Order: sequence, then structure tokens, then C-alpha cells
Amino acid sequence: MKYSVVERQLKEVGKRISRYKDELSIADEQLNHLQNEAEDARMKSLVSETAIADQERRGVDQQVESMTRHHQHLVTEIKNLEERQDQLLEKISKTAAGRGL
Repeated sequence: MKYSVVERQLKEVGKRISRYKDELSIADEQLNHLQNEAEDARMKSLVSETAIADQERRGVDQQVESMTRHHQHLVTEIKNLEERQDQLLEKISKTAAGRGL
């Protein structure tokens, strides 16, 4: 593979990692907020013992589960992209060594 192609792929992977890390930072904040909200809903459900409070608790729990899945997806994508980045860096290193650079 040509050096310029690998370099272009490396830049694109780097941009994607950066975007996913930004998204992960936002997801961290949202997940933390939702977890706090879920804890409040659990307490409210226990204290009030009403069907509405229990329904609200379940709704917030579902949001936490959904955000947790999204968070894990982002972590997995970043890990995969970082592995791809390492592969591309290795290709560049081998290409540069082959050229005597």
C-alpha cells in the first residue's frame, strides 16, 4: 500500500477517534446525570409507594440502560480505532524503513 494512502487513512482514523472521544465525554456526563436521576427516582418510589413513582423509576432505569449501552459502544469503537491506528502506524514505519527514511 502506498505511503500516502496509509497516511491519509491514519489521519481519518485519528479524526474519528477524536470525534468518538468527544462524544464519550458527553455520554459520561449524561450517564452520570441519569444515574443520579435514577437514584432519586428509586428513593421517591420507595417513599411514595405509588404506581406513578414506580413507572417513573422504570423509565429512568431504561434510560440509564440505554445510555450505558451507548457508552459501551463508544468505548468499543475507540478501542477498535486505536488498534487500527496502531496497525497503520506500523505500516508507515515499515514503509519508511523500506525506503531508508
